[in-house]
Amino acid sequence: MTGNLHDYNAPVALSSSASPRSLERRLGPVDAAAVVIANVIGVGIFITPALIAETIPNPLSILGVWVFGGLLAFAGAMAYAELAALRPRSGGEYVYLREAFGPFAAFLTGWTSFVAGFAGAIAAAALTVPLYLGTFVPAANDATPKLSLALGPLSLVFSNQSIVALVAIFGLALIHIRGLGPGRLVQNTLAGLKVGALALFVAIGLGWGHGTMANLASGPASHSTNFALAMLLVMFTYSGWNAASYVAEEIRDPGRNVPIALGLGTGVVVVLYLGINLLYLYALPVDAVLKGAAAGQTPNLNVAALVLLGPSAERLLGALAIVILLSSLSAMTLAGPRVYFAMARDGVFFRSAGRVHPRYHTPWLAILTQAVWSGLLVLTNTRDQLAQYTGFAVLLFSGFAVAALFVLRRRRPDEPRPFRAWGYPLAPALFIIASLGISAMAVAGRPRQAAWGLVVMALGVPLYVWMKWRHPAGDPESREAPRA
Repeated sequence: MTGNLHDYNAPVALSSSASPRSLERRLGPVDAAAVVIANVIGVGIFITPALIAETIPNPLSILGVWVFGGLLAFAGAMAYAELAALRPRSGGEYVYLREAFGPFAAFLTGWTSFVAGFAGAIAAAALTVPLYLGTFVPAANDATPKLSLALGPLSLVFSNQSIVALVAIFGLALIHIRGLGPGRLVQNTLAGLKVGALALFVAIGLGWGHGTMANLASGPASHSTNFALAMLLVMFTYSGWNAASYVAEEIRDPGRNVPIALGLGTGVVVVLYLGINLLYLYALPVDAVLKGAAAGQTPNLNVAALVLLGPSAERLLGALAIVILLSSLSAMTLAGPRVYFAMARDGVFFRSAGRVHPRYHTPWLAILTQAVWSGLLVLTNTRDQLAQYTGFAVLLFSGFAVAALFVLRRRRPDEPRPFRAWGYPLAPALFIIASLGISAMAVAGRPRQAAWGLVVMALGVPLYVWMKWRHPAGDPESREAPRA
């Protein structure tokens, strides 16, 4: 590390009071756990169970990969918990890679998060909102262009669909700019509704639904299996378990509360995902899933709801999908900008992104920058390409972040650690091996998209060089830690 290490390691006050240039420590463990839950659970869980049933058409094996994936996610969460308690700063793996592997490695993960990781996911989720809203208000999902503006080789296309998506993006951005008070109220409410509704759906479906547990003992006589692909799907569906680490600088008593948040949030997600998959298999035998796939129509969770509880349940699930999407959007709007905020105060991103609102104590320009970029991806309809190109990097960088745990334990063995990762060194080592293996498989399966992903990441290198030339020592003022 460079001479800036003293600034990074300066003790952070645990009080909720803050100077005009500081973020506030106002989040408790439940608030931070809600960010994890909201960030992980998206509408992907509506589709993934069927895709996994196609790859490993054995009911118990299907549940087994979800359990194994959950254990891997929990192992990663515990490693992040130690790192976040050791370095309770905004930015998550950006901070951990910077500490262990240097500023350039950290920049690559931060740049990827900005250009695609968060913004691409936000744009994709926002454009899915009108799809489900259209069930109740058909005009909301109208993709007919109302206005088109040229932007170089691309066009900004305004339609009812894109306008609804933009309202969702900028509406949540404004809420989170207004401070942690309104931000966490909205976040906790949406996450609570999401968890409560999904848990109720599972309970009612298993208790009163028209399914059978005999489906858990049935499967096709012979069918090819692909456990590696199933694990890839599972791990991407679990992605987001690390969300609380991005806001560690705003969590009270981070040495205690960040581990609780990561453990609680990840644990709730694992239990819910197992319940949803059990319900899916209770409603639909694997043979029915395979027949649907062969006919070009893989049955999703909506179909399972229809089988279990009838048309009204399918409609209610559509309403739940809107809540799930808004909750995920809110979590990403909260978490993502903390990465760019950390980059800006290190001098490797636009300096304005490191500014804290003097009244609301939020990184308001970082939040606004993410919203604008996400909005452009919506209007140019390029969000899917970026997300697909860089998808492999999400898991890869989290594997490197967990590897930072080993580096920092060896480099600074005597540094006080408020929390130590459970299962060290076996559990984090297993997570690293799985992350690298699944990332390699993703690249091998889609080499062209992965190559474009490397191009997207490489496009940030000139920005890094320019920023380091302009601010070789970063911005000491904007790196100021929260005060008591």
